[in-house]
Formats: sequence, C-alpha cells, structure tokens
Amino acid sequence: MATVVTVTSGKGGVGKTTSSAAIGTGLAMRGHKTVIIDFDVGLRNLDLIMGCERRVVFDFVNVINGEANLSQALIKDKRVENLFIFPTSQTRDKDVLTVQGVEKVLNDLKGQGFEYIICDSPAGIEHGAVTALYFADEAVVVTNPEVSSVRDSDRILGILASKSRRAVRGEAPVKEHLLITRYSPARVERGEMLTVKDVQDILAIPLMGVIPESTAVLKASNTGTPVILDEESEAGMAYKDAVGRFVGEQRAFRFMDVPKKGLFQKLFGAAAS
Repeated sequence: MATVVTVTSGKGGVGKTTSSAAIGTGLAMRGHKTVIIDFDVGLRNLDLIMGCERRVVFDFVNVINGEANLSQALIKDKRVENLFIFPTSQTRDKDVLTVQGVEKVLNDLKGQGFEYIICDSPAGIEHGAVTALYFADEAVVVTNPEVSSVRDSDRILGILASKSRRAVRGEAPVKEHLLITRYSPARVERGEMLTVKDVQDILAIPLMGVIPESTAVLKASNTGTPVILDEESEAGMAYKDAVGRFVGEQRAFRFMDVPKKGLFQKLFGAAAS
C-alpha cells in the first residue's frame, strides 16, 4: 500500500525541495520504490535539484490534463534504483491542480507499485499547497529555527488537522514529522536562533531530524545532486538519520551542539588572541 508523504512548510526558502529530494532519495536507497512529485506549478525546482531538467518532456499537469501518460512524464533517476522524479509545469496556473485530477494521478501511481509518493508542496497556504496537504497520509513539516518560520508551520499543522482528506472523512489523522533545517548550534548559543526544544515546544510534533547549516546543501543544489548522497557532509548524514527515523529506526541526534575545542585548539586560540 502506497504512502503519500507531503513535504510542506509555511514559509518559503526553508529547504523544502532540498528535503523532498533527500527524503525521496533516502527511501529509494533503502529499496522502496519512490516517486517525488513537484506540486509547485509555475515555479518548478525539483528537476534542478535532482539534476534532470534536460530530461523533462512531459509533466504533472500534462498527465492531469490527459495530454500525456505516466510513463511519458516520469523520469527514472540514473543514480538510485527505485527512484523516479515527476516534474511539474513552469508555464501553467496552479488552479489546474484539481482534487479530482490529482487523485486520479495518485491512484495511477499506486497502481504502478510505488511504496512512497513524496509530494513537494509549495510553501504557504495557496491552492497548490492545500491540494498537496489534502492527500497526505504523512506530512514532513520543514521549518527553520526562527519565530516567523515556526509560526507559519503551526498554521500548516492547523490545515492538516482540519482540511486534509483524512480530517474531512474522520479517518486517522495525518502522521506528522518535524524537520528543522539550517540549524546552527553556534548561533543558537549566541541567542540568535531558537533551540530545538523551543521549536518542539511550540509545534508539539515528533522530531524527525535536525539538518545543520552547511555549504554542502548549496553545492548539492547547484550540481543537481541530492545532498543525502554526499556521505561526507554533516547535512547528508543528518538527512540519512532523518530518513532512518522516518521508517521507525532509533537514531541518536547529531550536529546539535557546538564542537568542543581540543587542547591544541584552545592553546592556539589563546596564542592568537
């Protein structure tokens, strides 16, 4: 049975598409047949993050409108077995994402044996975002450790609780996961960012992962490579940990504290000052 996972945020620029790419890739690396769908009609970026922009011929909207079939629009990742990318249109209006059209496509994907359908939602609460949230079985709420981002994420949780299909039908609630991105322990220590506990206290949903601020994320995005494939970066390792927790593994949290200086660093630092 396929699980629809909506990766969402209240605020733009928090790393939602980067997270969608990493989570989808991580699940596929574990052997799960996975597709990542770009719901951000008009502003698509998933194909760039995944490095397949030159392979896009047909898209999500073409399939919804009956202008192409799934096999024509799905792009098979060349690096990871079991991983597919489903780009969206750069030129259409978000209103083309009708509930009926999206539901048909999701059902067709389920019929093709996909275990995880990752919906990369637009930020905020406009039409495309609400449509992606409506179909969620599980939701990954992506937030930065800052007040405005967390407040907007709280609004998203309200929509999941009241306007998702599960809520409308009176079914079991959407399973929620918290993913904190761009976390800097040094800035937290200086009081410039909320702590992980602060964010957890406000949103009160289970913590799936804490992704540290890292230049590896920008590098990965610019080269069209999901950062989870960078096994030497802290961000890549943190995403791997997050995916492990998502599937039920117990993993210790890393990269949440300022690294302690060794004796040599202390002496060198003292000499330099």
